[in-house]
Amino acid sequence: MRIVSVSLGSRSYQIKVGSGLLLRLGAECAALKLGQRCAVITDANVGKTFAAAALRSLSASGFQPVIITVPAGEKSKRIATVEKCYDQLAAHRLERKSFIVALGGGVVGDLAGFVAATYLRGIPFVQVPTTLLAQVDSSVGGKTGVNLKAGKNLVGAFYQPRLVLCDLETLNPLPKREFISGLAEVIKYGIIYDAVLFAQLERNLPKLLLREAATLAAVIARCCEIKAEIVGQDETESGLRAILNFGHTVGHAIENSAGYGKFLHGEAIAIGQVAAAKLSFALTGLPGHDTGRIRDLFKRAGLPHGIKLTTAQRKKFYAAMQLDKKVSAGEVQFVLAQKIGKVVWGQKVPKDLIEEILAV
Repeated sequence: MRIVSVSLGSRSYQIKVGSGLLLRLGAECAALKLGQRCAVITDANVGKTFAAAALRSLSASGFQPVIITVPAGEKSKRIATVEKCYDQLAAHRLERKSFIVALGGGVVGDLAGFVAATYLRGIPFVQVPTTLLAQVDSSVGGKTGVNLKAGKNLVGAFYQPRLVLCDLETLNPLPKREFISGLAEVIKYGIIYDAVLFAQLERNLPKLLLREAATLAAVIARCCEIKAEIVGQDETESGLRAILNFGHTVGHAIENSAGYGKFLHGEAIAIGQVAAAKLSFALTGLPGHDTGRIRDLFKRAGLPHGIKLTTAQRKKFYAAMQLDKKVSAGEVQFVLAQKIGKVVWGQKVPKDLIEEILAV
């Protein structure tokens, strides 16, 4: 098992990466001295496969768990679902020392984290991410939230989990498309922070696609280390943490304009990262060779690297970008690369250049 520490003073916690960790969920929660009552929030797909094991482990350690199942997919990330979760928590009489387990992918983690952050003004929660994307990104760092019709993650809170358990065995039944989607966030870490990791991904991509355990564990742990280092320096995204949004400005707008659910999150931000690389070539000096390496790695991973928008979708795309959380004084702030492993944030990009890049 690999252990990564997220250092945030009194809000510090550990990320544990290994096999069989779901079976240890109850013991790990007991070690944190959490309250007896708890709720496992999961979705309809993940619940069928892993909920029973989670409930058994919690019960065996003396907890009184209840299961809360939401529909699978991005459409569950909305205020109406949050309210339904509140009602079930109240019915189970969860108290301030009680806790929530987020069992699932990024949607479940974001939703359950937001519920935990706001129910009784905040109760503890534990992340058990079951997708590659959630294990390397959304389960770490304390960003929680839900979507509005106007845009993605417009309502949320910074709220840190007490523990993150990344069980590699939960990745085994993951559909190929879902697994590959997670690689988009993995590749991002190489682009924004670690050129050595990027080169390793270029070499070891075939092993990753085969889900080779040792390679997977090392890559997941390194991604978590990078995010922990960034979050440890900038918990609430007032500066450095913004680099984690590389590719997300365009990616989130694509998700919104195409309709949530048409693209998986990783697919949308893969397109966004290739677009950001092209913008970086034009504006911040990213060498053409590096631009090509970025595009090629996404292609080799089986991820989309471009999109054609209809006139109606294009209009909705720009409207969504204007509602992006990274807008300042009406201008969208981009994260752009200077070279693989080094990026800058707060970059203004002319609209006509964005149109030119998307048209290619």
